[in-house]
Amino acid sequence: MLSLVIHDSFFVKHSSLPHSPRLPYTVGMSAPFPMQVSLEFAINALAQILPPPTTLERPLVQAYGLTLAQDLTALVDHPNLDDSALDGIACHLEDTQNAAQDAPALLQLVGESAAGRIFTGTLERNQAVRIYTGAAVPNGATGIVPVERLEFGDADQVRVFQPARASDIRRKGSDFEMGQVGLPKGTLLGAAALSLAAAMGHPTVTVYQPYTVALLATGDELYAPGEAMPPGGVYNSNSVGLELKLRSLGLEVVVLPPSLDTPAALHTALEGAGKVDLLLTSGGVSMGKYDLVRDLLIEAGEVRFWKVQLKPGGPAICGLWQGLPLFGLPGNPVSSLVVFELIVKPALYQVWGRLDAPQRRFKAVATTPFKATPDKWAYWRGSLQFESGRPVVSDFGNQSSGVLRSLATCNALVIVPPQQPVAVGQEVEVIWL
Repeated sequence: MLSLVIHDSFFVKHSSLPHSPRLPYTVGMSAPFPMQVSLEFAINALAQILPPPTTLERPLVQAYGLTLAQDLTALVDHPNLDDSALDGIACHLEDTQNAAQDAPALLQLVGESAAGRIFTGTLERNQAVRIYTGAAVPNGATGIVPVERLEFGDADQVRVFQPARASDIRRKGSDFEMGQVGLPKGTLLGAAALSLAAAMGHPTVTVYQPYTVALLATGDELYAPGEAMPPGGVYNSNSVGLELKLRSLGLEVVVLPPSLDTPAALHTALEGAGKVDLLLTSGGVSMGKYDLVRDLLIEAGEVRFWKVQLKPGGPAICGLWQGLPLFGLPGNPVSSLVVFELIVKPALYQVWGRLDAPQRRFKAVATTPFKATPDKWAYWRGSLQFESGRPVVSDFGNQSSGVLRSLATCNALVIVPPQQPVAVGQEVEVIWL
């Protein structure tokens, strides 16, 4: 566990405040909780205080976007018999092995096989059955000729202009077999995965119960979009962006009215959350006089860490308040959304045992320089493009954590380690947003 010394400035700024946290340490003593932690530490710390996920059964469509909580095995073979991969005829391979455009084979049609309507006879030599995609291959047939290479004549005869192919027969169980694990635990249930669950014979799946998250923005300066706003006010964008991020992960969200910057208002707002699994706040976590979420956790809660070696978003705080997990995001809109992406989302993935990664990361070549910070990992907003199939990334320019336009305009976060600036032409790791 990392424990760093609190700077004197913290106590100078807070010692005279009536709501200042009653810190159980003095100037020069080590903080009783980890500070300036790594990104990995922060993710693990949040994951450890989240409640163990419970499970429930959901109909397939209602499970969209959730995480599979147990391995899902096939109840049937698919296909459950040999079937055709295309429209054409089923026949014996030997009867068409010499068929060509100028020397077609002539076969006798004795029936047809369509999906759900099986030809029940046995195919003899020099006979063929007209067959359609997905239909059962008749007994005795060993190959398929596509309809484009056929000419149907009178007297139920068919002229064949190429050899039949055994590869156009889809063998029983070639997709999956009964008892085979088709979807492992931890799978994100998107459209393709749920289609597979249906094909395996399952009307429902066992998923992790979505957490309920209370979302609270703090600050005297906050106004709802559309309200009349005085000079110095800002519209509450954090609640909009964070609610959408939470809902995109399948979570239930309780959006609380923004809290004013007083201890009483903050307590009242949080108590209005009701029964939730996580309290997610924005604002009030830095070093200022009105950073009351920080004071709340230090004074009346249990702090698991305060501050992350991260820019933007360094002041994030994590802990328990009245037994509930609380994660405090910074108030600047860019910091709030970036910290959610880098800490909150991976922690949720960890708890759910998700098999897919929370972000898409890969290397790109910098077409502009990216500066480094002395002691933090920087996640700068950048524009990712592909030139001749090669990913390249350029700096947005203004990297202020208050410039929300940078996230709306850019499509990547460029990862710059401490004291390691990136030069033009250098390869750099990026997160594709």
